[in-house]
Amino acid sequence: MDTVEIALTVNRERVRRRVEPRKSLVDFIREDLELTGSHVGCEQGVCGACTVRVDGALARGCLTLAVQCDGATVETIEGVAASGEIADLQAAFAAANALQCGFCTPAMLLTAQELLRDNPTPSGAAIRTGLSGNYCRCTGYHAIIEAILATARRRREDGRG
Repeated sequence: MDTVEIALTVNRERVRRRVEPRKSLVDFIREDLELTGSHVGCEQGVCGACTVRVDGALARGCLTLAVQCDGATVETIEGVAASGEIADLQAAFAAANALQCGFCTPAMLLTAQELLRDNPTPSGAAIRTGLSGNYCRCTGYHAIIEAILATARRRREDGRG
């Protein structure tokens, strides 16, 4: 099959690769760039495990083709975590035992960060709605919601929310 050259920025690093036009963004990230924090789950955009940021907005990596990201800025959980942007969320998730198998955790963290950016004082119901596109088969969501509420509370106390 023919390949297409793409150039994009992933986690603040410029990359250029040849890819098959049908290759999904999540497969490109995992296979070509060896960044395995984003997971392949349902491959239909329903479970949210493949969530990444494209040009600052959350996107389903399984529904986005790598060629669509030519010229784009992509952030994966590895890049967002390395920046320290979600360190408080990560600590809250660990403290609340809001992760078990970890499969959904990267997407939950990215989604929670966006939720808190858009609504620094969410209710439990707003968090449930915000997370509705991310499946967790292990936790029952209670601890995840508690971790996000705790992070929102701490950010307000620190003057960041």
